[in-house]
Amino acid sequence: MRHIAAILLLVFFSVNLEARDNESAQEHDNSSFQMKDFIFGHIANDYEFHITDVGKHHISVPLPVIVRNSEGKWFFFMSSKFHHKHDSYKGFHIAEEGKYSGQIVETLSDGSEYRPVDLSITKNVFTILLTVIFLCIIFISIRKRYARDPLRTPKGLQAMLEPVILFVTEDIAKAAIGKGYEKYINFLLTMFFLILTLNLTGLIPIFPFGANVTGNINVTAALALCTFFVTMISTTKEYWHHKLWTPGVPLFLKAPFPLMPLVEIISIFTGPIALVIRLFANILSGHMVVTVLLGLIFVFSSLGPLIDSGISVIAIVFSIFMMILDVLVSFIQAYVFTLLSALYFASARHP
Repeated sequence: MRHIAAILLLVFFSVNLEARDNESAQEHDNSSFQMKDFIFGHIANDYEFHITDVGKHHISVPLPVIVRNSEGKWFFFMSSKFHHKHDSYKGFHIAEEGKYSGQIVETLSDGSEYRPVDLSITKNVFTILLTVIFLCIIFISIRKRYARDPLRTPKGLQAMLEPVILFVTEDIAKAAIGKGYEKYINFLLTMFFLILTLNLTGLIPIFPFGANVTGNINVTAALALCTFFVTMISTTKEYWHHKLWTPGVPLFLKAPFPLMPLVEIISIFTGPIALVIRLFANILSGHMVVTVLLGLIFVFSSLGPLIDSGISVIAIVFSIFMMILDVLVSFIQAYVFTLLSALYFASARHP
């Protein structure tokens, strides 16, 4: 319901702003507030970290751009060369519309646009790399403490994370997979803490955090693919016998037209697809709801200080409530993704 409400709010205010622009075009200039730009500017991936605007000046942190042009030459430069998407550099620019909108393209001699090989460190990539380094530092330091004195009473961060690790190990991996669960512990712990950290850092609206990483369907698809590959590697002959020749099913449903095998083969892919959509939709909807609520402050600013003050108070109160709810959702979605992954592994292993 949250993501449906967010989409409805987005559509309503986008149409409302468009109508107001058409009615009073002379009163609006390039500095007027646009709800659509405000929302999608927050949730979309980008080649720079936008901090704030001071008048007509954009304050942002540029990120490395790594592209290969149509002739096979590689280029490395900072995204500041594009001057906030307004200029081109070395024949490259960021498309403002079309199928490559928001992406780096190369303008060829005939005027057409060519999408180069793009290995740039975008906002999402930067956040993922930073999160991986952060988690490695934490867990390597904890491992060293256990190696020095395994019987020492945990303190500080070690004491806080140990119950979480035991929860994932005992209540998720062992409970769902059973015998042989140990070989999946590293994968499940990595998934849980990676997703949880990305979810939580996405709620912090200051650099270098605030990127909508797990609300990007490409990221959730990559995570789900990891679960899918591990599941396929874990399959046994009993698993494929059940999929291709389901026991207990009448023969006419298996041959000559393989109805049940077809359904079972489709079910192999529906699990990872469910992982993709569940994580993506829940995190994206949380970001959109909070952004829409905050955008109301700017939308109603032209209606007078009294109305704007009332709307601002309501918007801030509801935003705080949604942020608290999103913290809870961050934990729940990390738990659900890890639990379902463990269940898929179990289904692939057990006869």
